[in-house]
Amino acid sequence: MNFSSPPVLKPDVTLSLTLSSTITTTTTTMTEERGVKLIQLLLTCANHASSGNLLHADECLSQILKLASINGDSMQRLAAWFASSLAIRLVKRWPGLYKALNHQIRVSSTIVDLDRSRIIFAKAFPYMDYAYVVINRVLTQGMSEEHMIHIVDLGSGDSKLWVPFLKNVANSPNGPPHLTITCVNNNKSMLEEMSTRIQKEAEALDIPFQFNLVNVSLKDLSIDMLKIKPGESLAFVSVLNLHVLLAEDDHINSHFGLNKNTNNVKDCQRMSEFLAMLRSFSPKLLILVEQEADHNLRKLVDRFVEGLHYYSALFDSVDTIFGGSYSLYEERVAVEQMLGKEIENMVACEGFEREERHERFGKWIVRLTRGGFRPVRLWYDIMEDAKRLVEAYGADGYKIISQKGSLMICWHDRPIYSVSAWTVLLS
Repeated sequence: MNFSSPPVLKPDVTLSLTLSSTITTTTTTMTEERGVKLIQLLLTCANHASSGNLLHADECLSQILKLASINGDSMQRLAAWFASSLAIRLVKRWPGLYKALNHQIRVSSTIVDLDRSRIIFAKAFPYMDYAYVVINRVLTQGMSEEHMIHIVDLGSGDSKLWVPFLKNVANSPNGPPHLTITCVNNNKSMLEEMSTRIQKEAEALDIPFQFNLVNVSLKDLSIDMLKIKPGESLAFVSVLNLHVLLAEDDHINSHFGLNKNTNNVKDCQRMSEFLAMLRSFSPKLLILVEQEADHNLRKLVDRFVEGLHYYSALFDSVDTIFGGSYSLYEERVAVEQMLGKEIENMVACEGFEREERHERFGKWIVRLTRGGFRPVRLWYDIMEDAKRLVEAYGADGYKIISQKGSLMICWHDRPIYSVSAWTVLLS
């Protein structure tokens, strides 16, 4: 792709940024022209930032900020976040200056409550509802004959995921099994709140139940923390978390050739070790929900293009839910701050600091197969349940499709999240 001025755009990026047609033709044309101009400037600026041309990058940012606005339409708001992320990347070239500015920001402003943002996101948008329905049906059908079940939640910390599963377990034909849920999360207060709610639900349903709190981040999880007992039928569930284990020192690994690259998927030692740990328990199921995007590319410009394509869909769906409602302004800002932090990490950070390394399902197939897992074909009625939920939600634009053994949750035919189930590959 040629990024000389003016840059040549990938057609899918341009087409992905469709804007509302509910306003007048003249205004629509102006809005579309501004959107295209912002894309051109952002891509040009990313190219300058990648090559270290600070003067030209600064000139681009000045032009972008004349057109972008955190309170404008979805493209303007998206551009503001990408421009801010590029600016942070440039400032990081002077570590002292960056640390001083970052310290001042933390002292003088409210830190984004990402956990609150995730809760708002899960309530406002159906994406997680769709994923949770699939997870619950897979677990219910996969564990239907088991008498001792242990589910390990690898980071979601959302009781909304588990309360329906408790109800399913309570209605088991042979009576409820003994159920243990272990939740791994570094937010202690959220874990305690989740524990209280789930234990109350289990008591009301009269289920033999145990809830374990493991207050660590996923990367600090060790095998002894999970307290898995002999005879338990085990399942691991990861919702938008496993990709953080792909973080590594890209420069060192590339320089010394430490990473093998097969099928365009490079090895990652930390991920390989984690999957080996999970496999050592011989789990009956591993259920994975991940962003359906390719943000783990080595070159900044490549993942920048992918990021524009992916987050434009999410910002468009934000407009559909919140629109211009003043009463919902704070909720919209909270959700966009969460997405903006992902963008910032993807654009401004490198090495171990860059954790938002989303990969498409095709790459997860390679990683999990290498790790000793094989995909589980999702039952037909699970797909039908998910589709009925989409129809019941009643909003245009959402769709669930089956692809390569996974379910893709889409916004206007653009996959946003993939849901897949795995089991141990027998040797």
